[in-house]
Amino acid sequence: MSLKETQVQVDGWIKEYGVRYFNELTNMAQLTEEVGEVARIIARRYGEQSEKESDKGKDLGAELADVIFVTVCLANQTGVDLEQAFQINMKMKTLRDKERHQNNEKLK
Repeated sequence: MSLKETQVQVDGWIKEYGVRYFNELTNMAQLTEEVGEVARIIARRYGEQSEKESDKGKDLGAELADVIFVTVCLANQTGVDLEQAFQINMKMKTLRDKERHQNNEKLK
């Protein structure tokens, strides 16, 4: 599924089930919350913190999908074409970093 298709699908879901988009500030707070849930799983599952029993059943994929959903909501309500923005971003990263990481001794 393309990012454009994802934006259309999320917009359709909001209109059918969500009544309306939350305002941008509410969605920004929601995004922060969802990123925090991803961070908690990563810190406890892959980092040095021990995983609490209540966190063991958490699905990292589901939490990442929540981040994508809210990001798409923010893009939709602010008029951002994520597919176009992503392509521009990848070109910029490629131009800026095409040799930088390969020449980084820390990554070898």
